[in-house]
Amino acid sequence: MAKAKHVSETPATQFLKKNGIPHVGHAYEYVDHGGTAESARQLKVAEHAVIKTLIMEDEQAKPHVVLMHGDREVSLKNLARQIGTKKMQPCRPDVASRHSGYQVGGTSPFGTRKQMPVWVEASILDLPLIYINGGRRGYLVEIDPQVLVSALGAVAVNVGNE
Repeated sequence: MAKAKHVSETPATQFLKKNGIPHVGHAYEYVDHGGTAESARQLKVAEHAVIKTLIMEDEQAKPHVVLMHGDREVSLKNLARQIGTKKMQPCRPDVASRHSGYQVGGTSPFGTRKQMPVWVEASILDLPLIYINGGRRGYLVEIDPQVLVSALGAVAVNVGNE
């Protein structure tokens, strides 16, 4: 049996432990630009259950966290309309890192540097389990998606494009 790879604590795993949130960590070999397809392939799970954490900003440069299925894209126009802003756009990587405290490719919605509103694609909440970044590249945590609402105050939106 292969020895499990040790992953040191991150602000995300500290947040989960501090709040008593059950989770299972899964390390995988990070591949630049591999995205959720690569992590899903390595962990042998459906990409639809691998959730990407995106840091976006509105027209006033206010940061937001958007959670989306790995195999879907965010409709920025629908997101802006549903949350009552004029415009939404992805943050530049350096700006996203400043807001979240995480390196792009390792961004978790848990334990972010700044408190930000969290928006979650509604259908994510219907899944039995999700795999979401645990705070570093090459590390996902398996959790109940309802934690996104109970621990982060995530608000459900319907903004996914196929």
